Amino acid sequence: MTVTEFVERPFAKALVDYAGRNERVVCVTNDLTKSVEADLFRETFPDRYFSLGMAEQNLAGVLSGLAREGLEPVYPSFSVFATRRPYEQILLNIAYPNLPVRLIGFLPGITTPGGVTHQANDDVALMRGMPNMTVLSLADATDVETLTGVLAEIDGPVFCRSPRGNVPRLFDDPLRFGHARRLSSGSDLTVISSGATTEHSIRACAAIGDAGISVSHLNVSTLKPFTDELVIETLANGAPVITAENHLRSGGLGTAVAELIADHGLGARLHRVGIRDTFTHGGRPEYLFAHYEIDDVAIVNAANELLGSSVQFESTVAGGPRRTTLAASVNEGL
Repeated sequence: MTVTEFVERPFAKALVDYAGRNERVVCVTNDLTKSVEADLFRETFPDRYFSLGMAEQNLAGVLSGLAREGLEPVYPSFSVFATRRPYEQILLNIAYPNLPVRLIGFLPGITTPGGVTHQANDDVALMRGMPNMTVLSLADATDVETLTGVLAEIDGPVFCRSPRGNVPRLFDDPLRFGHARRLSSGSDLTVISSGATTEHSIRACAAIGDAGISVSHLNVSTLKPFTDELVIETLANGAPVITAENHLRSGGLGTAVAELIADHGLGARLHRVGIRDTFTHGGRPEYLFAHYEIDDVAIVNAANELLGSSVQFESTVAGGPRRTTLAASVNEGL
C-alpha cells in the first residue's frame, strides 16, 4: 500500500459540503482563516462564519453559546490553539455540558516547523483525559474527506487531529467511528499506528514483511473511546506490539494500547514509538520525524529490538540516508 495521489486542501471542501447538508453548521476561527482552510466556508456561507481573533479562551465560550442555541460550531485551528490554550474553558463550557462542538486541530505534533509554541505533542493526552470528549486522529485525504460523516454520528464534543494542505491518499475506504483499519495480517508482530506515522508504518511493515516476518498492521483513527474489538482481538494473539504516533509516548496511542492490554489481561510485550519526554525544536517534519525517532526507520528498529531480528532498511525521506541501527551493526560485522 502506497500513496496513490495527493489531494489539495481536502478539509476546505469537506467542511463546505457538510455545511451544505446541515444548516446548523457554523465555522468559528481565531484569525487563522486561510491557514486552517476555512476561507472557502467564509466565501460560501458568510453569514455562518465568525472570526473572533486571537482570544481562544473567549472563543471557547462563544462555541459553547452557539451550541446551546442549537447550532453545530466547527472550530478549525492549529492544534495547540484548539486544546492547550483554551483547555479549562473547553473542559467546563463544552465538555462538562456535553455540547456538539467540533474542534479540528491542524499541525499536530511535530508536523510543523514552528517549534515548541506551535507543536502540540500533548494534545491527545489532554483531550483523552477530558470526560465526554471524543478524540480522533486522521491519517490521509480519505479520512479528511469522510470525517463529516463520522461527526454526524457523535452527539457530544469532538477533538480531531487532522492533516492540512497537500494531503496524501492512502486508503479507499471511508473513515469509520470506533473501527480500526486492518492494513495487513500476521502473527509474528503487531504494529498499531495513527495519524502521520501511518504512512511511515506502511513503509516499515513492508520492509519487515519482505524479511519474512508476518506483521499485523492496524491504523487507528478513534483514540477515545478506545474499545475497538478488532484491536483487542489482534492484541490477544500475544505477538509483540509496536505503537507508532506523532505524539509524546505518554498519554496518546501507546498509553491507550497499554491500558487495553492491562484491562483485558493480555500478555503482549509493548514498544511505544513516540516522542520521548522532551520539548521539540523546529525544522522540516521529515527531519524532525527522523531526529525524534518516530519515522519508518524507528519502527523497523523497534521490530528488530522486540524480535531479535536484523531487518535491513534505509530511508531517504529525511533528505539523507538513515539506516536501521541493528541492521547497520550486522552489516559491519560481515
